[in-house]
Amino acid sequence: MVENAGMNAASGPVALKEWASAVRALEEGLQIIVLRKGGIIEETRDFRLVSPRFYLLPTYEHQRRELLKPEFRTLVDETVAAWSPDADTVRISVFAEAVEDIELSDQEAVDRLRDYHIWTDAFAEERLKWKRKQPLHLLLLRIYRLERPIDVPLRDSYLGCKSWVRLEDELADAPKHPVLPDGKFSEEVDKIRRALA
Repeated sequence: MVENAGMNAASGPVALKEWASAVRALEEGLQIIVLRKGGIIEETRDFRLVSPRFYLLPTYEHQRRELLKPEFRTLVDETVAAWSPDADTVRISVFAEAVEDIELSDQEAVDRLRDYHIWTDAFAEERLKWKRKQPLHLLLLRIYRLERPIDVPLRDSYLGCKSWVRLEDELADAPKHPVLPDGKFSEEVDKIRRALA
C-alpha cells in the first residue's frame, strides 16, 4: 500500500530524481520498477515514498555505463550526448504513479528481479548492501509520457544526493499517456509479484 506523507501535490509538484538512462528505460517501457535506498543527504536518512504521484527528474552526473547490462548501455550514451553540464534547465517528460512500494532485505529477492530492470547484478547488489540496516525499496510504477515535455529551471535546491525535490515552478497540466496499455502493465506487475512470491 502506498501512503502519501511529507511532500505532496497539495503543496506543489514533487519529482523523484533518477538517472536519465533509467528514466529513458521507464519512458520506453523497458521496465516498470526503480530500486531506491535514499540519497546521502536525505532529511529522513532513509528512503520514503513522499507522494504516490510524481514527476521523474533525470540526473546525469553519476551515470556509469558499466553498471547497466550491456544491451542497455547505449541509454547512458544517448542521454549524456543530449545533456550539457552548463544547462540551466532540465527536461521533464515522464510522470509516474507508484502502484506499490515493496521493501526488499535479502539478496535472493533482488536476484529474482534481474530480468525486470536495466542494471547489472553487481549494481543491484550494491544498492541492497548500501545502508545495510535499511530495506531496498522496489517501486512498481505506472509510467506516463507527457505529450509535451516541460523544460524547468535547474534550481540549486534540486542539486545534491537526495531522492525527492519539490519543483519550485508551476507546471502546466500537460496531457499524458500511459507508456504501456492497461493489459500489458498488469501482466508486467503480475510477473514481478510472482517472481517475489
